[in-house]
Amino acid sequence: VQLVESGGGLVQPGGSLRLSCAASGFTFSSYGMRWFRRPPGQERQLVAGILSPSGRTNYADSVKGRFTISRDNANNQVYLQMNSLKPEDTAVYYCRAVLYGVGDYWGQGTQVTVSS
Repeated sequence: VQLVESGGGLVQPGGSLRLSCAASGFTFSSYGMRWFRRPPGQERQLVAGILSPSGRTNYADSVKGRFTISRDNANNQVYLQMNSLKPEDTAVYYCRAVLYGVGDYWGQGTQVTVSS
């Protein structure tokens, strides 16, 4: 099983980034997918989630209206489009795949730094 995040980097406040998470080794379309983040010196926190096959999404209040989670079951990918980025969005971002009672997998994380 692998979850590999990509797309992180350094961006100025107000900018955008798109994170990707490539999944392999499990039945991706059966799993709920989530993005978490760990800001410096803080606990890991849920950012967004998306179910399958419904595609229903949920977001942390701090990112509503700025971030969009989506998934491509044909290509085993989940994405996080991040717009209007703020310095407080600086964190390591992780993707997670969950199917209760079956599997719970994490990626290694990708760093997002929002700074001028």
